[in-house]
Amino acid sequence: MFNKQKLKGKVVAITGAARGIGLATAEAMIAQGAQVSIGDIDLELAEKEAQRIGAKAFKLDVRNRESFAQFIQETIDHFGSLYSLVNNAGIMPMGAFLDEDPALADAQIDINFRGVIYGMQLALPHLIQAKTGHIVNIASFAGRFALPGSAVYSGTKFAVVGLTEAVAGEYRNSGIEFTAIMPSKVLTELTSGTDNASKIIPSVTPQQVANAVVNALIKPRLFIAVPDYLQMLHGIYGTLPQWVQKGTRRVLGDDGILTKLDHSAHAGYANRIDQLKK
Repeated sequence: MFNKQKLKGKVVAITGAARGIGLATAEAMIAQGAQVSIGDIDLELAEKEAQRIGAKAFKLDVRNRESFAQFIQETIDHFGSLYSLVNNAGIMPMGAFLDEDPALADAQIDINFRGVIYGMQLALPHLIQAKTGHIVNIASFAGRFALPGSAVYSGTKFAVVGLTEAVAGEYRNSGIEFTAIMPSKVLTELTSGTDNASKIIPSVTPQQVANAVVNALIKPRLFIAVPDYLQMLHGIYGTLPQWVQKGTRRVLGDDGILTKLDHSAHAGYANRIDQLKK
């Protein structure tokens, strides 16, 4: 499926890679012969996983520009270069818009969007100097199809999709590639407690998303939905009259993530991201 030679020896830095999609992507990149640095706020877990898979771990808080700059520089100092940055770090609280803690909304903006801005601004000069490279931003299909019960999250992912497209336009002649990956529901701790959502939202594994990232680096595309057919469905959906869109969503019950969330199953993840509030 993939041409291993294209990524062999290339240096790939991945944020939020101590678990979930980020870790699966690190493993997939190493399987292709890439050299991988994983950055995570949980350095202890990152170092443990890095040792297991053959990567290098560094402390990273994507909300802090200095921390991000240090991560990029440490990656270059250790491996000698940088080919790709995968902006993966993100959080997804769920609940009613008016009930959301403002501090948790701020944390989503800082991690899901501002962190991507920092990463792109800090990595791009190195890639431009090398006249090659690829930035991959892990967005979400919620960045194309907003979901009730995750309003701020959807907003940050719409922002990542727009940011990726705009920056790609600015640097279309630079030799640098850009991709926004837009997965549907990914079976990680982040989506725990949303089993009912699987009736209307296709589920994918972290490994499927990781394969999409690898595929993007080998055969660049600006936007990749996971599963891929969602991109076509969204295009069709966008041509429908608004009353049809509303009726379809009502019939499908797209507010199920909000109204049917299993809070006990989601409690572990909710408690962990609650610690990220400032």
